Amino acid sequence: MASHRRPKQTSRARVTVLTATAAAAVALSAQAAQAAPAKQSVKSVKAKVDALYEQTEQATEKLNGAKAKQEQLQKQVEVIQDEVARQQGELNDLQDDLGALASAQYRSGGIDPTLQLFLSADPESYLDKASTIEALSTQQAEGLRQIAEKKRSLDQQKAEAASKLSELDRTRTELSRNKKAVQGKLAETQKLLNSLTAAQRAAVAAADVRGVGGEHVNLGNDTPASGRAAAALAAAQTRINMPYVFSHTGPTSFDCSGLTMWAYAQADVKLPRMSQDQANAGTRLTMSQLKPGDLVIFYGDQHHVGLYAGNGMVLHAPHSGAFVRYESINNMPFQFGVRV
Repeated sequence: MASHRRPKQTSRARVTVLTATAAAAVALSAQAAQAAPAKQSVKSVKAKVDALYEQTEQATEKLNGAKAKQEQLQKQVEVIQDEVARQQGELNDLQDDLGALASAQYRSGGIDPTLQLFLSADPESYLDKASTIEALSTQQAEGLRQIAEKKRSLDQQKAEAASKLSELDRTRTELSRNKKAVQGKLAETQKLLNSLTAAQRAAVAAADVRGVGGEHVNLGNDTPASGRAAAALAAAQTRINMPYVFSHTGPTSFDCSGLTMWAYAQADVKLPRMSQDQANAGTRLTMSQLKPGDLVIFYGDQHHVGLYAGNGMVLHAPHSGAFVRYESINNMPFQFGVRV
């Protein structure tokens, strides 16, 4: 006899599991489609990476400025504090001298001068003592005047020290904020690169190698404008292929202005720390006036600097993840050159 049992129904729990699994699969597919960088061209990703590197360097230059200001303020505070200590010592000496004068005057002139003359058996001796007392009084008055002047000067120095310490504290806060900004931009750049496939990362890296190291570079036959420019360029050339590290000034890693500052230091020339300040460190030049060893300033806010190497090539520290290298001067927005 045929069975008349109803077909077995799928349990509610099983339906729930299947539905949830299907929903998760759809969600994962949608998420994967959304996260997949394949739809982004290497060119567009490279443009985003370049923009982040530029923002990182802008933040780095602000960091460099805050560090330079901190160092300058620290030195100023130390000088002022030393001066305060010196003047305090001088004030203490003046006060001690005045106390000694007061004691001597009291011992010699504690009795009314008229009564002293009346009681004196030797008027001439008294008159000699009286002139000494008058001299002591004059000296005491001069001591009081010096103490008052020294106190005024000391108060001014203390006020200046307090002001510099307050400014130093604000600069340290700015330094911390700028450092976080640099680290944030670097993390953002790395996150973007990590979202790419290995093939895409390789393509972006290949697209970034616009410059070359120290071999097979035609720098032409132009000569530097000065011995210090020649020495600076020669020093920088020994740093080729060394890494860019934000806020570093050598000798084995650099940011852009750190490299130029270090290179010129080897020629006994002290450049400012920031590229914006280096832009004002000498005579400005057009592109056609550039000679090897001249500084080259890039971007409208002057946040990048390199050394002109000759034949349209610049030697510079490009950005995080890159190395000191030669690169065409036309790869970045040229502003002007600077002859130091």
